[in-house]
Amino acid sequence: MSSSTSPQPPHPSPPPPASASAIVPGSHRRPRRGSAAGRSRATHIAPLDGLRGLAVFAVLLFHAGHLGGGFLGVDLFFVLSGFLITGLLLREAADRGRVGLVAFWGRRARRLLPALAVVGVGTLLLTWAFGSPSTLLFALEDAPWVAAQAANWHFIVEQIGYWNASGSRVFAHLWSIGVEWQFYLVWPLVVACAGRGRGGHRRVAVLAGVGALVSLALMLRLGGAVDTTRAYEGTDTRAFSLLLGALAATAPVRNLVARIPRRVADGVCAGLVCGIGAAWVLTDGQNAPGLFRGGLFVHSLAAALLIALLAQTPDGRAGRLAGSAVPRRLGELSYSLYLWHWPVYLLLPQTVLGVGGWGRTAFAIGVSLLAAWLTKVWVEDPVRFRVRWATGRRGLFAVVAAVGVAVGVWAAVPQPNPGAGTVDVGRLTAP
Repeated sequence: MSSSTSPQPPHPSPPPPASASAIVPGSHRRPRRGSAAGRSRATHIAPLDGLRGLAVFAVLLFHAGHLGGGFLGVDLFFVLSGFLITGLLLREAADRGRVGLVAFWGRRARRLLPALAVVGVGTLLLTWAFGSPSTLLFALEDAPWVAAQAANWHFIVEQIGYWNASGSRVFAHLWSIGVEWQFYLVWPLVVACAGRGRGGHRRVAVLAGVGALVSLALMLRLGGAVDTTRAYEGTDTRAFSLLLGALAATAPVRNLVARIPRRVADGVCAGLVCGIGAAWVLTDGQNAPGLFRGGLFVHSLAAALLIALLAQTPDGRAGRLAGSAVPRRLGELSYSLYLWHWPVYLLLPQTVLGVGGWGRTAFAIGVSLLAAWLTKVWVEDPVRFRVRWATGRRGLFAVVAAVGVAVGVWAAVPQPNPGAGTVDVGRLTAP
């Protein structure tokens, strides 16, 4: 392998799945027969897994240079995360009268950190073996920030332009994982305080709606800069996607959606799918008119409405299509697939077995899928489903050992000579 390619910047990082199944929250009050709240027990919604699969596929094509607006898939991931996480929190508040924050954060850590640690260590070793000196230097510099779940603010503070300088950084795509984690730290505290008791759903809905508007205002203010990295990667400016998803998970919105006739809802879903797909095809990177002037917000709003409708009518035509086998299985792999695909793209040579273009893309996606499947089977699932080695003292020992290995690899990989090699100028210019 070599680092001579220049794929698209690692924009969207699919936010990791909020849980093993899509959960629609229950209301704290006795639900009416036929209401959204009445159907809101632990229901797995296959179309939402499918949406995750479609979003990660759009991201893969964008990073390979084949889909100019595929980066918008990250907004769909954000909205999904906000919807699922808020649903889980509200349901717990309704069932138990409180939210177990420590338990929630523990579940998030078990779900997300093992795969991230494996991919981080693997990426460092692969970059040492196959990357250029400059790529390795950047990887060693960025790795601690990835571990601290603050890669997005590291890139912002260091003025590492997302759109024109990320092509030499194997961890550049993990900015959105940082946004996700920061949301997971703050939003559950809000729901825990506001979501309890009578009127909890309404309070959470108001806070989510107001927060989304404040976030939009910040993006409008910062999005006019020459370098839009601050607006694109800032937790505050991207929070509206997560908060719109959170808003869609509240009982006021779900009960409103429940009043829409089934046939109308299915038609609206089809229209939203077509509209979102058209945006992915027609948008041309950061230069798309209006992208930072409300375009990202409108896309997230459409995604939130689509998710709310699919949660209400998952067996409609759009739901059956989104929940079909291929997108659903891809969605189940989406977290590890996202983690692996950008380092694979960046470290592969420009031609593989003499083939570039779509042939190289197919090979890179195949390698990423294999790595994602192995990570899911060997790491994600055992930890999530608590096999023997992942629980009790064995689990604690595994955590300590994993941290030790990660730190040891980071410390052991030799620092390259900053003057060795040259930075590929093609990598530092957005296509």
